[in-house]
Amino acid sequence: MSLTVSKDLLDLAKAGEVDDAAFVACVRDSLPYAWSVISELVRQRDHSGAEFTDNTVPPPDEAARGQLLRCLASDAMRGALERHFGVRLAFQNCHRVAVFDPSATKAHAEFVTARSQILNQMPELVDC
Repeated sequence: MSLTVSKDLLDLAKAGEVDDAAFVACVRDSLPYAWSVISELVRQRDHSGAEFTDNTVPPPDEAARGQLLRCLASDAMRGALERHFGVRLAFQNCHRVAVFDPSATKAHAEFVTARSQILNQMPELVDC
């Protein structure tokens, strides 16, 4: 399961739309490793002022890897986190998360190319 959803949040969803704040809190609480990686990258990018910051450290275990995959493979989760942090997210392999300033369209476009994905491949990541 991707998220641990409280009864209150489930009831809210059944009754209508769920606001971003409630959804983001659910993501934060359900996927703490993914949350920590993304929020730290946001902090680093904000501090440095760079167009983007990325994570190149593999997750410590399969559970953590699964959190990143579930979080970034979901359009709803990715979109909510992008709105919450005011950034654009990108993802390569099983752990290379990147946080982009929304105005860094050229850097983002380069990061998500087939060329960039191929250059990011390493033998130790084949089974990730």
